[in-house]
Amino acid sequence: MAGTSNLAIEAFFDEPTSTASYLVWDRQSRQAAVIDPALDFDTASGEVDTGTVEALLAAAAREGLSIVWVLETHVHADHLSGAPLIKARTGARIGIGERIKDVQRIFRPFFNATDLAEGGGDFDRLFADGEHFSLGALDVEVLHTPGHTPADVAYRIEDAVFVGDTLFMPDYGTARADFPGGDPRALYRSIHRLLALPAATRLFICHDYKAPGRTVYAWESSVCAQREGNVHVHDGIDEEAFVARRIARDRTLAPPKLFMPSIQVNIRAGRLPPAQANGVQYLMIPVRPKGAPMDST
Repeated sequence: MAGTSNLAIEAFFDEPTSTASYLVWDRQSRQAAVIDPALDFDTASGEVDTGTVEALLAAAAREGLSIVWVLETHVHADHLSGAPLIKARTGARIGIGERIKDVQRIFRPFFNATDLAEGGGDFDRLFADGEHFSLGALDVEVLHTPGHTPADVAYRIEDAVFVGDTLFMPDYGTARADFPGGDPRALYRSIHRLLALPAATRLFICHDYKAPGRTVYAWESSVCAQREGNVHVHDGIDEEAFVARRIARDRTLAPPKLFMPSIQVNIRAGRLPPAQANGVQYLMIPVRPKGAPMDST
């Protein structure tokens, strides 16, 4: 656990999806938010593991917290969101960046997701860049950080920023930018927006994959450490060099194992698609010609 002033943070790592989820709270009011809660989904069996969400809820109960927000940094492509389960158990509201509407527009036709609410209405709150809201006595600032997806945001609370997938640990680098709607130039600028924050600012990462030579998972960094040591954006790497390297690296990356189930669930704020006539809910795998773009209709 880490904390300064009224802010307390506890991380929960889901190893099957390499995801760090966070329970964040105001020590004074005991109001809490969960950031990027993960479910693990087994594609072979269709089974969902709620272990991380249960651990988050148990920790909140242990600390006497009231969870009032579930905050998504973006529509994740590598794990299903646990937001609906937390909302059902606590009454928390689900928030995400307002550009979720762009991500839904891209993927609605791909998954024939005709049940999506208009204007991002599957989510309870859409945050604009620069918006502030309260978590008890804590002020939360929303920073739009597009590039990985059009809708990525970071949440800044006191000296801590929850950066989603925009940055990884310094020895692993930065997010890919080759998903539909991704943009390596926007990613570079978003990263440098984060790196312009005070050097001591703590950065909390959403994923870790243990870079070569490292034997333990890690998910907390700092602006200073990223400026000096991030393998993709340390001092001296300009925008053109970053874009060229990012594009080259992305061409070598396979889609995440849970891409298909994650996107179609997470654009619905973690809700499964509607049940079919037999009462069963199904996840779709659209079939398209090899090489056809994912955002084609």
